[in-house]
Amino acid sequence: MGNERTEGVITRGTTHPNRLRRIDRWLIACHGEVLTKGAEPPVVVDLGYGASGVTSAEWHARLRAVRPNVEVVGLEIDPARVEAALPYAREGLSFARGGFEVPLQGRSARVIRAINVLRQYGEDEVAPAWESMQRRLDPDGLLIEGTCSELGRLGSWVVLDRERPLTLTLSWRLRDLTEQSLPPSIVAERLPKVLIHRNVSGEPIHALLADLDQAWAHASAIAPFGPRQRMIAAVEALAQDWPIRGGAKRWRLGEVSVDWRAVAPVGQRA
Repeated sequence: MGNERTEGVITRGTTHPNRLRRIDRWLIACHGEVLTKGAEPPVVVDLGYGASGVTSAEWHARLRAVRPNVEVVGLEIDPARVEAALPYAREGLSFARGGFEVPLQGRSARVIRAINVLRQYGEDEVAPAWESMQRRLDPDGLLIEGTCSELGRLGSWVVLDRERPLTLTLSWRLRDLTEQSLPPSIVAERLPKVLIHRNVSGEPIHALLADLDQAWAHASAIAPFGPRQRMIAAVEALAQDWPIRGGAKRWRLGEVSVDWRAVAPVGQRA
């Protein structure tokens, strides 16, 4: 992998089968064209996969259903984790040591997935980490960086291209909201590091979550028809004031995307 210095620190390494299933399916549904472009096999990177290679293996299986020749590379800083993941290796799936520098032997990444990696870092360390990973993207590449719960039922992620952040996606298992009487703003505990300390008055993300809670409450009359219909109604109302991406097909799954420029932290808005 060359003489590049490994960038980053060892994470806690917690992982779980199917933890990243929501993110994987969202990527295929919303950005599948990125995976299918070009004749050369695209390289995608699972950065910081943790103590087990299971989520990398699951990603490999899901992406190969869309792009049969995709190459998945799992990267971890801890050599012991690389060794532990090797039993998952197969055609088109390999594991190596690396961090934010994303060593790929001269190749570029079509997608870098870095989930639950930056959570333990300081907010001021996010931008340099983003920039390091963005430099490793190919011209059509995307970086997906965010956080999710242990079972993957609650989470959020930022999508970036080589130049800038593009969107923020919030994700819930909608049944949990109704069965546990939770407001959508419960996702605040799983915001990406760049936003998790910004859920305070005066910040756009705080305003977005407050408006979503209000829209969810106003849609309570639709609750008998199920949480999916209630979320669709809530997001339709939210979209009157916020640049929401996508449509009901994603909202009913508990996925709401918004333009990054609308939620970027104060002082960082472009």
